[in-house]
Amino acid sequence: MSAPRMPIESGVPDPFPYMHPLMRKNFGSWSWHDRPRPGVLHHVAKSGDAIWTVRAGTQRQMDLYTVRKLCDIADEFAEGFVRFTIRSNIEFMVSDESKVQPLIDKLNQEGFPVGGTGNSVSMISHTQGWLHCDIPGTDASGAVKALMDELHDEFVNEQMPNRVRMTTSCCQINCGGQGDIAINIQHTKPPKINHDLVANVCERPSVVARCPVAAIRPAMVNGKPSLEVDEKKCICCGACYPPCPPMQINDPEHSKLAIWVGGKNSNARSKPTFHKLVAAGIPNNPPRWPEVADVVKKILRAYKEDAREWERMNEWIDRIGWPRFFELTGLPFTKFHIDNWKGSRSSLNASTHIRF
Repeated sequence: MSAPRMPIESGVPDPFPYMHPLMRKNFGSWSWHDRPRPGVLHHVAKSGDAIWTVRAGTQRQMDLYTVRKLCDIADEFAEGFVRFTIRSNIEFMVSDESKVQPLIDKLNQEGFPVGGTGNSVSMISHTQGWLHCDIPGTDASGAVKALMDELHDEFVNEQMPNRVRMTTSCCQINCGGQGDIAINIQHTKPPKINHDLVANVCERPSVVARCPVAAIRPAMVNGKPSLEVDEKKCICCGACYPPCPPMQINDPEHSKLAIWVGGKNSNARSKPTFHKLVAAGIPNNPPRWPEVADVVKKILRAYKEDAREWERMNEWIDRIGWPRFFELTGLPFTKFHIDNWKGSRSSLNASTHIRF
């Protein structure tokens, strides 16, 4: 037996040893593909070889028992090869169409819904949450579980005008993802400082340098070296908390969730776009986050009923206009939604198209 390879700490690992043999054989030589049903992709190579991919929804943070169960399913009902998508869904590859339905039946039996392809609400990509991260203002994993329970039918069916990409981020500074619908935490109060601990825990110059708006400065408090915050400058971003935990930004009452819509990363049919705020001050209310689910379902219902075929969320909003969007969704429009920031919009390269 050969010695195990040493871990590579940078770069992308070589995918070929883990690929299905038909994928390795026909790499770069696929002719066409279709979707026989939601959750199943069918690819045909120029050589005539065909492969079926079955996508199932799984949690991102996965226990050993679940991993072994999925591997056993792959060995018994597929052909021993799996891969995970960027949205933490598992995909099984088979070279025989007769294996597809038994595999789907087994996955459904074990509680793994098959779907997430085509014009559906795909699995929400999300950050670590309370289980792993040290600075979250909310639990992204829990909010995703609660929300996907509500959106199960939209995951296993392809009934949306176009695909819907959703993200959840548990703080504002590390993992603020964007998508057709993005759910992010917002801190609304400056950090509370435990002055007794700052000198023992924090490297004060690093904390001062970390603030993006120069709102933090050194100070002496009760005879001890500490820090102070200019609350007129503070934007409540939380960037000071990671290098200095005594500057606690999380607050059970004042850390709220906000929802943004219209973000798009791809360059298909239209340019990538930034998302915009449509709802703020939503209670951070575990374990089911019902207020968040209510707002998201209102947005999805309006999009599903009013958008034209193949319109992404941002394209639908551009066509109907923001006043009509707020009217259809029933969300309140406030002065905080007014976006008058110009920045570098005239010079920002917002497209991957090559210019000469």
